[in-house]
Amino acid sequence: MKKRYRVAHSPDADDIFMFAVIKWGWVEVGGGKILLESWEEDIETLNQKAIKGEYDVTAISFGVYPYIWREYALLRGAVSFGYGYGPKLVKRRGERLKKRFKVALSGKYTTNALLFRIAYPNARIVYKNFLEIEKAVLRGEVDAGVLIHESILDINPQLEVEKELWDIWVNLIGEELPLPLGGMGIRRSIPLWSAIAIEEAIQKGVVIANRHRKIVAQMLEKMGKVRVDGAKLEKYLSMYAGKESVELTPEQIAGLNALYKLGAEKGLIPPLKSVENYFIPREYTFLREGREV
Repeated sequence: MKKRYRVAHSPDADDIFMFAVIKWGWVEVGGGKILLESWEEDIETLNQKAIKGEYDVTAISFGVYPYIWREYALLRGAVSFGYGYGPKLVKRRGERLKKRFKVALSGKYTTNALLFRIAYPNARIVYKNFLEIEKAVLRGEVDAGVLIHESILDINPQLEVEKELWDIWVNLIGEELPLPLGGMGIRRSIPLWSAIAIEEAIQKGVVIANRHRKIVAQMLEKMGKVRVDGAKLEKYLSMYAGKESVELTPEQIAGLNALYKLGAEKGLIPPLKSVENYFIPREYTFLREGREV
């Protein structure tokens, strides 16, 4: 009998792409002994549900991890980082932002919200679904908003970028490390063998999806699973679901450690040890099966 685990990810193009081949059965999980049941919800909903421990495996904003590390280990794969790009703070064209400007963010626990709160401590924050932020700025409900996901690819011409969060990030940490955005958490209560098998399957899924990127992207477009298509989809996937998403690199880990150090120093998140302490211990695989870790 297969073991069943509930896996949740966002409906954004990068997550859909990275998990597609697992859903389609192109990747076997745990030698066919594990079934991953898939759920889709927006990222801030997933952050809040992770705090409640609702899913076995879940996509998360890296900004929420300091609140859930006791219940969830970090997975090394299906990660998204910015390299010279990322979320954008936008405003109506030609307007100037006051010190206490009103801004729409995509969620309290998102990574972009954490960085924004550090950079703009006097701003008045409201939280909205990320799909509603651009419209809220255009209608004058807020003075500015931080655009994320596919929204950054095609900004309304009535708006202009006030600040790139990449620039805020580099200014805050003093060096150009990858900008942490999102990753995956897995419940610590899951048996270790199963947890390792799930991590391996997710990473393999990202590899296979990228190996067959054009086919996978075309299939997702035809199925109506993504909000952008054609060149925009290709650009977005190359930004957030490419080879850098397969496994956390030393540079990405350094970026995560810098994020958590910065947030804790500002009193905005609970302190964490070095990120390496929160991964699944791969040594178990070597001891049990004689495989290299």
